[in-house]
Amino acid sequence: MKTTSIAITLSVLMCAVSVGGMAARPSARAVDKGKGIQLETIVPKGFGEWTELPDQNVSVVNPQTKELLDKLYSQILTRTYVNKQGYRIMLSMAYGDDQRGGLQAHRPEVCYPAQGFKLNGLTDGTLRTDFGNIEVRRLNTSLGTRNEPITYWLTVGDQVIQSTMDKRIAEIRLGLTGQIPDGLLFRISSIDNDTKRAYDMQQQFTAQLLSAVPPVARKQLSGLTTPGAPTS
Repeated sequence: MKTTSIAITLSVLMCAVSVGGMAARPSARAVDKGKGIQLETIVPKGFGEWTELPDQNVSVVNPQTKELLDKLYSQILTRTYVNKQGYRIMLSMAYGDDQRGGLQAHRPEVCYPAQGFKLNGLTDGTLRTDFGNIEVRRLNTSLGTRNEPITYWLTVGDQVIQSTMDKRIAEIRLGLTGQIPDGLLFRISSIDNDTKRAYDMQQQFTAQLLSAVPPVARKQLSGLTTPGAPTS
């Protein structure tokens, strides 16, 4: 039933594209329409129980060269945060203002093994916040004695996507407004042998981060709006 509903939605949107013509040739980037993201500005360095650890940034794990990385993403933000108990969370965000064709966010389950990590587990799940739930993917990776559980999601525009069809629908919707599809990879991880604790801490971290940013930034990062507000 869900697959049929998605297929119908996609068909309707594709028909609209054919009639309108505009979506087939999107030309405006998000920043041109006043919808661009400035990661360094909108992500606070301190919130809830968490504060940034200066000079503790972790590079985005990606098997590509810096030249290709620069083509894939227009902004990359990497920070390490710590709470009062000394627990550390690594935050990595990569934003691309053009996610068409090959310029698509690389998923961690591809990038981590390419860097020598072992992928020990992969599950889809739900991350709860005060503003709604986010459909996320969780990985359990390791490199030697380093165990690194990961939680991440991808967006196109301000919509979280899980599948290729989700991505295509989001691209068409943006195309109907003449916008080139932009996208974000939001990834958090921690070095922790207790995988359940790691995911619990990552959920707490993310919920507090999203509570600390303005509604517009929250929607850009996660697709979530203030409770009771329209989602369009």
